[in-house]
Amino acid sequence: MNADPSLHGILLQLPLPKHIDSRKALELIDPAKDVDCFHPLNVGKYSIGYPFLLPCTPAGVMELLERTGISIFGKDCVMIGKSNIVGKPMAILLMNENATVAVCHSKTSNLADYCRKADIIITAAGSPGLVTGSMIKEGAVIIDVGITRAAEGRIVGDVDFESVSGIAGWVTPVPGGVGPMTIAMLMGNVIKAAKSANKIG
Repeated sequence: MNADPSLHGILLQLPLPKHIDSRKALELIDPAKDVDCFHPLNVGKYSIGYPFLLPCTPAGVMELLERTGISIFGKDCVMIGKSNIVGKPMAILLMNENATVAVCHSKTSNLADYCRKADIIITAAGSPGLVTGSMIKEGAVIIDVGITRAAEGRIVGDVDFESVSGIAGWVTPVPGGVGPMTIAMLMGNVIKAAKSANKIG
């Protein structure tokens, strides 16, 4: 697939079976075709502010903020979750836009204290009802990336939407919020990779 000039994007569906080393598998993908942006070379590029491609879900969140007219510059942001897929890259993209970012996670003892100070909260913890209305300030922007299948089969996020929606300035639903943006950013990366391979634009 790396050598096939007619193929412009490779996506490795994670998690892999336990007997396969995900890190080694991801490093085998040509960085120019790494449309999920997990290869260390691509991670390094966006980390220093010179990206070729951007990780899809964090890029989707940034696009949502921009299209909604929400300025990130100088804002206090809380990222809940520190995964390589969402948490860490999201924090980097926010910092690249001059936000002040606190990265919280399951070992953070005073999560509510961090959240109450935040202008923007992004959560990707996979913990239903983690963020409640009592934890946020008036007008805060809440982006819910968490996905959990509840006992009755429906998909739920990390945010208690009912208690948060009356206080937040903006809050994304689950499903139907960030998910479609992730897919849109993935398609954008495929187009960018194809243009680069064919020296277009």
